[in-house]
Amino acid sequence: VDPQRDLDRIEAVLQQLGGRLVAVLETHVHNDYVSGGPALAARHGAAYGVPADAGHTVAHTALSDGDEVSVGAVRLRALHTPGHTPHHISYAIVDGDGTHGVFTGGSVLVGACGRTDLISPEQTEGLTRSQYRSAQRIAALGEPAAIAPTHGAGSFCVARERTRNPAYLAAGEDEFVRGQLSGLLAYPAYYSQMAALNRRGLEAWEAGPVAMLSPADVEQRQSQGEVVVDGRSRGAFAAGHIPGSVNIELDVQFGTYIGWLLPFGAPVVLVLDPGQDPGEAVRQCARIGIESIVGVLEGGIAAWTASGRRTSTYATTDVDGLHRALEVGSGSGLDVRQDAEWTAGHVPGARHLHVADLPGRVEELRDMAAPVYVYCRTGHRAAIAASMLDAAGISAVHVDGGFPDWVEHGYAVSDTA
Repeated sequence: VDPQRDLDRIEAVLQQLGGRLVAVLETHVHNDYVSGGPALAARHGAAYGVPADAGHTVAHTALSDGDEVSVGAVRLRALHTPGHTPHHISYAIVDGDGTHGVFTGGSVLVGACGRTDLISPEQTEGLTRSQYRSAQRIAALGEPAAIAPTHGAGSFCVARERTRNPAYLAAGEDEFVRGQLSGLLAYPAYYSQMAALNRRGLEAWEAGPVAMLSPADVEQRQSQGEVVVDGRSRGAFAAGHIPGSVNIELDVQFGTYIGWLLPFGAPVVLVLDPGQDPGEAVRQCARIGIESIVGVLEGGIAAWTASGRRTSTYATTDVDGLHRALEVGSGSGLDVRQDAEWTAGHVPGARHLHVADLPGRVEELRDMAAPVYVYCRTGHRAAIAASMLDAAGISAVHVDGGFPDWVEHGYAVSDTA
């Protein structure tokens, strides 16, 4: 159910279990990743079931409320559970003894419900109301029923969710809607590409070697407009990096920020430490339909330096350093967190611009008093933003740690713009 595009993980499980794949099912048209469903089903000659009327053009079997798919001794029964998307379907696991669990997709999650604002502003409130009703339908399957969502981690049961899920804790539908729609966070730009890719289906993605590039190759590609993304730690990047490169640490959010900050499908050159796996970067990007990583700098930044090429650096500090600088008027503060985070409280006198808005608006920051101290919640987004300011020729200081540390240290907090 709802497989991602890197099928080697699924194939390994199938081989381990010695099972035969008979069906691949989608709960909805995904907005956050490219499904591997069509390719997986075709490879195994399995049925590919999707919600009816969701607009798929890839070969499929349309499933509506009440339809069933037999899998060995059990059946997967389609339950129309709109909310996350209009055509969303959950799949109840049933046999002669009753309902044992349900694949909830983007409906009921771990202590939450899936977003309802990804389709259009006009549909958001209606979908949120549908999400509430869908959650009640899932609860009606019985408290022992296991719940397995697509989004988020873990699996659990209806009884557990009754103690923590807003769909069950809210006094009613209106309260749930107000809570669900308050403080919504921005979502990545690449989401706008996913539905079309998933409706038509992409071919299978296979892991392969990543091309090794010399310093001269990297320099030439960068001069031609290709983006150099440095996946090393924020501290290592600040201490020395290729001028004009962007620091996106190679962690679980790497692919998300590639898809959020760069033009979709833009060619990318990687710079990594020797112990980092370029294949992981390629895999994360492939999951969202990006296959434009052209190679990795062989030998890393050490090879670049050894070739006699220039590196750039910038300073790093912590919230104490930020406080000292602002107290004496030496520089300015830039908060790159989301709007809801900023509104809840921020460093007095700081300017706000979400990190995802920087690519198109970095020029607006040239009037800020230098150096610009960049902070977020943990230092991760601030590192990305500081690298982008540095690439634009704006003097930046990366604040490691973040706003929670500022609060913990007892410094003043503002809740005004």
